[in-house]
This record gives sequence, structure tokens and C-alpha cells, in this order.
Amino acid sequence: MSSHDAEALLDPLDLTEYEERALEHLLELGRTTAPDLSEATGIPKARIYGVLDELADSGYLKVIPGRPKQYQPKPPEEILDRAVENRRQAYETDRARIEDAREEFVAAFGPLYEQASEDISPTEELFHVVDVGDPSERETRTLYAEAQQEVRVITKSFEYFDAIEPAFADAYDRDRTLRVLFLDPELLEPANRSVQREIVEYLRSTYPAVKYRFSATRLPWRGTLIDPSLEYDSGDAVLLVEEEDVPLHKRQAAVTENHSFVAGLGRYFDLTWNHDTLDTDPYDSG
Repeated sequence: MSSHDAEALLDPLDLTEYEERALEHLLELGRTTAPDLSEATGIPKARIYGVLDELADSGYLKVIPGRPKQYQPKPPEEILDRAVENRRQAYETDRARIEDAREEFVAAFGPLYEQASEDISPTEELFHVVDVGDPSERETRTLYAEAQQEVRVITKSFEYFDAIEPAFADAYDRDRTLRVLFLDPELLEPANRSVQREIVEYLRSTYPAVKYRFSATRLPWRGTLIDPSLEYDSGDAVLLVEEEDVPLHKRQAAVTENHSFVAGLGRYFDLTWNHDTLDTDPYDSG
């Protein structure tokens, strides 16, 4: 294995350069001593013990007592399991710290926010924008997490599904109603059509309760909305207006918590779903 390949594989562990180098060589050498590892890796002897202590504290290696001490790596599967557990514990610690500050934070900043928001018009409150990509995907994952009843998706091919699948799967496991409105594959470019086919087949096999249809006409916008209500008492959405001449990385997505606006989006979804979709599944081999 090349050093570049090893570095790429170790990258998710979020180690320092010395820690990566030490762990890589430990996995190759097996049990060894700090002086020998220092010589093999080029890590200065003044630093090697601190590096090994950090790896041991993270649970990635065993320390065998003796004169001198020896260090043995854990099996790769155990290293990854421990990395996941370390991240989970760090998340829970951060979450608890944030929750502990909630009451005081809201009490201190709530009145300031209300005062500063008094002059904002209803139109200005309709939505705010985020960049398409990581920011819009982050907002979309939040919608899935906050959905109380249902999630509706309007998309060409659902090409970003991998980025939001954990949130999608969680909503599915919580028995939220999930509906996906795709675009007729005949209206897609061949590359998008291939992606759409893969996603549809994956949804069928992995999330059989998910309902999906194909819009017979072009979609003026794409996005995700949750819990639309004609009572205007719930509903949030992230949407992207179709702009074919604008590169995706230059577009912005609108995020709205306006329940009336989301109700309108919900009506559009229902009308398209019920009256403007293909009669048959284009990927149904039966």
C-alpha cells in the first residue's frame, strides 16, 4: 500500500501527522517499542511517547508494561469502532454543554432578538437563502429530523440522496410518510436518467414504504417540505428555483418557516402528484 493510500484511509480518524505515521507503522510492524518506532517513522524521540500516549488514550493501541514498554495496535475493526465511539461521546459532551446553556442563552438573547426583529416586514420574514451544496444539504437534513408527520421531496433524480440518507433513514424508521416526486426520465439528460434509475431501484429495495411518482411535465422548482398544513400551523421547506443557465455551485436555496407559504407548496405538490404524473413506473420491469 502506498503512503498516499494509507494517508487517505487514516484521514477519517482525524489524527495529527505524527499520529497517522505512528499508527500506520504500528499496523505494519505489530508490537514494537517507542525507540524502534521513532527510528522507523522518523518521529523525534522527544515526541514519540506523547504521540503513542494520544493513540493509547484514543483506544487505538495497547500498552504492554515492561522495560521497555511495548505498543501493539488494536485490530483495524476495533480501531474504527473506537473512533465511532469517541465521536459519539464527544458529540454527547458537546450536546450536554449546549443544553446546559440553553435557559441562560435564551433569557439573555431572546429579548434582544425580539427587539431587533420588530421592524422586519412579513415579506422579509418569508425566507432566507443559503448556498447550494453543503449548506442546503444541512438544512435539508434538519427538515427530516424535525418532521412530525411527513416529508415531501420534489427532485429531478435525487442525485444528492447519499448526502442526506442518514436523516432520510431516521425519518423512515420513525414512520414518517415519505413521498418523492421525480421528473419524467424522458425529460432528463442521459447521465441524470442513469442516476435516477439507481436511486429509484435503491429506494424500492431499501425503503419499500416510500411512495414515489414521476411528474409528466418539467418542474419549476425542486426541494423538500415537511408537514404542510392548510390550517397554516406547521410546515417548513428548502427549495431551489430551476435555473438551467446558472451553474449549481453558484445557486442559492431558499429556506422558509412560513407555514402559509409551505401550505401553498404543499398544494402544488398534491396537484402535480394527483393530476400530472405518469400513469406507470418507467422503471417497472413487470
